[in-house]
Amino acid sequence: MYASSNRSGQIEQFCYGADHNAGRIVTCNLLVGRLGGPVNVAAATVVETRSIDYVPDDERHGKVGHQGPFWFVGNFQPFTLALGFVGPSLGLSLWWTVIAGLAGIAFGTIFMAFHATQGPVLGLPQMIQSRAQFGYRGVLLPLLGTLFTFVGFNVVDVVIIKSGLESIFGWNPLAVAVVITVVAALLAIYGHDLLHRTFRVLFWVSLPLWLALSFGVVFGAATGTASTTGGFSLVAVLVQFSVAASYNITYAPYVSDYSRYLPRDTKPSSIIGSVFVGAAASPAWLIPLGAWMATYLGATDALSGINETGNQVVPVLGAVLAVVSALVLVATMGLNAYSGMLTVVTAIDSLKPVTPTRRLRVVTIATLAVLWLTMSLMLTNATNALNTTLLIMLYLLAPWTAVNLTDYFFVRRGHYVIADLFTPRGIYGAWSWRGLTAFLAGVIAEIPFVDLPFFVGPAATAMGEVDIAFIVGMLVSGGVYVALTRTLDVTRELAMIEADPTLADPASASAIAQTVVEEEQ
Repeated sequence: MYASSNRSGQIEQFCYGADHNAGRIVTCNLLVGRLGGPVNVAAATVVETRSIDYVPDDERHGKVGHQGPFWFVGNFQPFTLALGFVGPSLGLSLWWTVIAGLAGIAFGTIFMAFHATQGPVLGLPQMIQSRAQFGYRGVLLPLLGTLFTFVGFNVVDVVIIKSGLESIFGWNPLAVAVVITVVAALLAIYGHDLLHRTFRVLFWVSLPLWLALSFGVVFGAATGTASTTGGFSLVAVLVQFSVAASYNITYAPYVSDYSRYLPRDTKPSSIIGSVFVGAAASPAWLIPLGAWMATYLGATDALSGINETGNQVVPVLGAVLAVVSALVLVATMGLNAYSGMLTVVTAIDSLKPVTPTRRLRVVTIATLAVLWLTMSLMLTNATNALNTTLLIMLYLLAPWTAVNLTDYFFVRRGHYVIADLFTPRGIYGAWSWRGLTAFLAGVIAEIPFVDLPFFVGPAATAMGEVDIAFIVGMLVSGGVYVALTRTLDVTRELAMIEADPTLADPASASAIAQTVVEEEQ
């Protein structure tokens, strides 16, 4: 390995060699912005400088304890409350809705929490790391699923907010949609640190309001007449379970985006515990509350339900909590937009290497904002949109999370040649047939079991429309990936890392702005 610099010292270059099947590949990386490196943080503006590039050790900051409140607030909003509407809308009783919802949240959060460990270890956004399983260009396939998730969440979020605030205050839905879209986009543009600070503030603002409302429900200050007694239905239980499980499984492509700045020596058990407790606790609180509102108040709109219930407890409490809850949901939209930007930039970079500049960040986020705003103005029924969107997200992401976690914990065991994640000619290649095959196998296996308003698979029909598609997808993708990687020579990667540790830990590098790959003839 050697290093050189130009006369001004602004561009450094290092090269390393690796034996590949086709011969000896020499990869030269221009260190300006891709793998990350020393940045004068004091001189930087408040707009985040990093995006898909590596976060070096000297820029790591934050506390693992902040992850719990961050993900708690991420779920402490009307979208989560609306999950409790699903069971009663299908004729499920209050208690069966609660049981199925809590079981689903616990199941889905397990996968989300384990993804969080990758951030501190690798210092990379989640979907950049997925190039190890799918290839430099092959990652485009799961990227489509994750992008649908980020945009889909924001579409439904806008529908929930604009419909709810119009119902409560008579506010113009178009104006509301535009304003919250602009605010969410600005949060995403300023990036990681502002999102964390915003979520911490909203935690303390919203917590006492939700406590007051919840105590009012428990002790009878808020009352209502059950609009339907409901009962038990296996189909309804599994739909409620699937919707709840998908809620946090769909956070899997996000989670290391917000843990990648943590110190490298962060204990895996600590971050898993913090993320799990935070991400599961708020849905475990709000899903039963939403189920109560749907059952006893006939609520179908989350913000309206909050307003009606809160005002029964204390006059004006409902209106105040509705506004605060809308603000939390707007902040969550910023989170979706930020990770959506990382997804789009990763996709662009996979087609043609780009320097992840601030301008690219702004243009990408603005484009996504226009997209989700336009789509949200075409929807009116938030409950139906919520149910269908979450199920589609689950079908797409369940196979991906199975492949990603299997690779990280059981195949490569957290050891990656990070430098090769930034080149199609590296050890992971442009197209990794093992990951792609496993992912597609899982998606195809799901089709007979899916249960959507516009399509019900034959297996789901035979089982009375019981939806177990995502479980089938995870089992098939994980199993196929394990089988296919039996022939994968992981020792070769480990040997490369042992010979040159900077390939897996490029903390001494500045950054990569452009990757040049040359094959020795």
